[in-house]
Amino acid sequence: MEQKKTKYTVEGFEKLKEEYEYLKNVRRQEVKELLKEARSFGDLSENSEYDEARDQQAKVEARISELEYLIKNAEVIDTDTVSNTIGLGSTVVLVYNDGREVTYDLVGSNEVEPLNHKISDQSPIGMAVVGHKKGDAITIDTPAGEKEAKIKDFYKTK
Repeated sequence: MEQKKTKYTVEGFEKLKEEYEYLKNVRRQEVKELLKEARSFGDLSENSEYDEARDQQAKVEARISELEYLIKNAEVIDTDTVSNTIGLGSTVVLVYNDGREVTYDLVGSNEVEPLNHKISDQSPIGMAVVGHKKGDAITIDTPAGEKEAKIKDFYKTK
């Protein structure tokens, strides 16, 4: 069975690789030093520093494995290919019927940061805008009901 690829913007994929390199080359060494230091305290059966260092090691190794999987199964969407319709890597300016104007960045599902208006192309807003153009009126199907908006503008995310 073929693994499903997870979409990333170039920026999001670079962040994944940076975290992987940091954990593999820096954090892993720091934790090894903590373990070495904790071992020097003697009896490991009653050594909370050793237990804590082992916990940290397990977390770091688990995250490294997870990042290796994510990187291996990533599909990087080049925002330079953003055409005349909205897609992953687009920044979209919506004007809702109540007059609110909100700008969203369309990113891959693992890059989502709702507080920074980075939303997935698989979210209700993302699905409503993908494939549309500037000036289009859209209906967003949200859990709270349908919302109407107009696409004021969109451009390639920097």
